[in-house]
Amino acid sequence: MDFSESFRTSGPKPAFSPNGRYVATVVEYRLIIRDVEHLRVIQLYSCLDRIDCIEWSSNSNYVLCGLFSRGIVQVWSVDSPEWTCRIDEGPAGVAAVRWSPDGACILATADFGIRITVWSLLDRKCTYLRGPKHVGAGLAFSADGSHLAVLERTEGKDWAAVYDTRTWGEAAHFTLPTADAADLAWSPEGGLLAIWDSCLSYKLALVDARSGAAVASYSAYANEALGIKCVSWAPRGELLAVGSYDRCARLLNHLSWTPLLEAEHGRSLAGPAGLVVYREESDEPVGPGQAQAQAHGRSRYAIAPLPAALPFSKPPLDSPAPKLGVGRCAWSGDGRYLATLEDSAGACVWVWDTAAMELAAVLVQLAPVTDLAWAPRGATLALVAGSTKVHLWTPAGASIVHVPLPDFKAHGCSWNPTGTALLLLGREAFCCAYLTA
Repeated sequence: MDFSESFRTSGPKPAFSPNGRYVATVVEYRLIIRDVEHLRVIQLYSCLDRIDCIEWSSNSNYVLCGLFSRGIVQVWSVDSPEWTCRIDEGPAGVAAVRWSPDGACILATADFGIRITVWSLLDRKCTYLRGPKHVGAGLAFSADGSHLAVLERTEGKDWAAVYDTRTWGEAAHFTLPTADAADLAWSPEGGLLAIWDSCLSYKLALVDARSGAAVASYSAYANEALGIKCVSWAPRGELLAVGSYDRCARLLNHLSWTPLLEAEHGRSLAGPAGLVVYREESDEPVGPGQAQAQAHGRSRYAIAPLPAALPFSKPPLDSPAPKLGVGRCAWSGDGRYLATLEDSAGACVWVWDTAAMELAAVLVQLAPVTDLAWAPRGATLALVAGSTKVHLWTPAGASIVHVPLPDFKAHGCSWNPTGTALLLLGREAFCCAYLTA
């Protein structure tokens, strides 16, 4: 890997443009557009106040900046720097903002979820949608961008509204078989909505997005225990991964909606036969009480013999959000592999082979994993652990790459859409890593 120098950033996470050519970063109230290949500054814009969020339009020509403290959204053009747009929501405020899939409209969610306003950049008109149940969740576009689904709560019941994004008219509106819906996700082909309850009730509902008719319902166990923590569709929609508080990720098939695999995250591993456990080992001797120095020093992966014990911590069960259960399910670009994180074993990453329906690898780090990301194509997994290293896994093996920048510790990572650059995010700086042949 080749590495760029580091550049200052603050506020929202840097964002790659959909065409993979640019990266947008924020330094307080300034929006900076750089080219990905050399990280040269292409455009520099000054907003009216501190920037809370940024997002690219689908055509990579515009970037919106949410200034939530002022209830304002500012939009900038990469190709025409003299063009600008300002949206002021007034007393309603702005709690969340996003582009429509065609890049022609901006959706602003008001404070307290009072309403959603759709602002058209083409004719300068606005359309009001009913207030969502959640501000940061429960709103999703279909894969083709033709419809928007929004969770609502009315008279003590959960509802889903589906809007046609061409006219923003209501295409469907139906009640849901959930007690307290937490979020929803479209199937990749756009015909189904997966909707799941809050952690207090284990229930996953599959409904027809056009009629609201129940297609299937799944509950792994009774409601005496905490339920679903995350849900993720496979890229082609043939599998649905459901991470739960019982330290298990279940892969439901799209025909019977029953588990093909119950991926348990146990404290010890004895198989299957093809399983490889990569354990990070320090190359530098350290004394007792120097675990942090060990995590940031030079290290390498060693293959651990089976059976292998994994480092788990005991979470405080009186916490309102205990670090327990499968909190992350991420699919590889080719849809074959699923990476999972079990929150009470933060230093471990499990990689499951869905073709063989078995565990393929486990990576054990010296420090808790803070982020991971699959390359957009193929099966290359990158992960970071708040250290001076990047951890990589492919079906051929695993490796550790040391970042050659003084005092740079990577807490976040993301690939550009073409898979040629990996952005590494530190506390107040970022850099890019480029794959070499």
